[in-house]
Amino acid sequence: MTQTLSRLVADPGDAVPITCVTPESWSRVEDALPASQAAYARATEFAPKAGRIALLPAADGRLGQVLFGLGDGGDRMIAGKLPGALPPGAYRLTSMDGFDAGAAALAWLLGSYRFGRYREAGSERPVLVVPEGVDGEAVSRIAEAVAQGRDLVNTPANDLGPAEIEAAVRAVAGRHGATVSIVTGEELERAFPLVHTVGAASPRAPRLIDLSWGPVDAPRVTLVGKGVAFDTGGLDIKPSSGMLLMKKDMGGAAAALAAADMVMGAGLNLRLRLIVPAVENAVSGGAFRPGDVIRSRAGLTVEIGNTDAEGRLILADALALADAEGPELLLDFATLTGAARVALGPDLPAFFTEDDALAAAVSEAGIAVADPVWRLPLHKPYAGLLDSKIADLNNVSGGPFAGAITAALFLRRFAPGTRAHVHFDLYGWNPSTKPGRPEGGEVQTARLVHALLAGRYPRA
Repeated sequence: MTQTLSRLVADPGDAVPITCVTPESWSRVEDALPASQAAYARATEFAPKAGRIALLPAADGRLGQVLFGLGDGGDRMIAGKLPGALPPGAYRLTSMDGFDAGAAALAWLLGSYRFGRYREAGSERPVLVVPEGVDGEAVSRIAEAVAQGRDLVNTPANDLGPAEIEAAVRAVAGRHGATVSIVTGEELERAFPLVHTVGAASPRAPRLIDLSWGPVDAPRVTLVGKGVAFDTGGLDIKPSSGMLLMKKDMGGAAAALAAADMVMGAGLNLRLRLIVPAVENAVSGGAFRPGDVIRSRAGLTVEIGNTDAEGRLILADALALADAEGPELLLDFATLTGAARVALGPDLPAFFTEDDALAAAVSEAGIAVADPVWRLPLHKPYAGLLDSKIADLNNVSGGPFAGAITAALFLRRFAPGTRAHVHFDLYGWNPSTKPGRPEGGEVQTARLVHALLAGRYPRA
């Protein structure tokens, strides 16, 4: 994969200062400016609103200083606006005025991302001097993991199928000394029948990707990511407008892989497992049909009410595999339902768990690293909406209500032994550019999960 990120560098000695200002500090900063720069700031009507930028000239005509408005300081990603607004060169943050320098450095890197696989990514990017007291290497590792995940989501399905998802997992595993096993073909059909069924219509073979890393006696944490390389909807085919962004239907796998990359790079004290069922939900004579009944890995029979609800099917087999090992913590990631987007919009993934203490920790981690989520309820009476007259359960409710909740309840049937289970229903895409979040693929919840696990299982 190819991506363009800015860099964090040592101070070259001539880095241009970026002075961060709030409404409270602006008068003091303005008074300290050289007379010519203060006049220029007034002439250009600079105000310390969030994201406002003023490029102040030095006496010799070169760029002498940058003013950057923080507003009320509530947006931890606001510094992500800087790399796209500044000319090439080296910059250093000064007068942070209480703003988190580590968050600013990460936002800078994330905001500099450009997807450059199919065309030039643009001119040379500005670079940032590592702020004092910030672990530049750790920040860069997180940014690189996010960038690679974004690359996966942004890559169209003609260049990213199940085999390429496998290659991406193997590449990350190779950097960290992890092991990877793959299940395909007849073995997949026997051991993971739902994964096989969903991928059977595509000429690109489905597979179950299983990565392991870390000391075998450490606490076990398992990540499961939905890897649907493209989703036509199957025989319940989507309209053309519904397929336009379906290259992102492997966004759950990308988020899980990015989180795993961060965890391994940080050397956290845990036994990590990453499971990715990778398929393409295509249309052919081999496609599964509405009304089919499939026996899952867990032994539960599933009636197919809709072939476009394929993500929960492949996750069901993967969760059954994960649950059998009894992990201390199980987290799954999926671009699963439109209902979650209707409820919360594209920027706020839904999450579900029965563990109230874990839910609070997830929410707090999301706020702390500006990767927010919102808890929705696992309302058990809605499980009846998945009843089937001929199988243990249907894969859809058949009605218009509570689609995200019924999907989460479906998944819980396949990991009954793991109470500390979190299901993330995410969008995996930025519809428009915001600071630190360029338009395009996004690995929502990956940084949140890294922060959560870093707090629970710090490096030994």
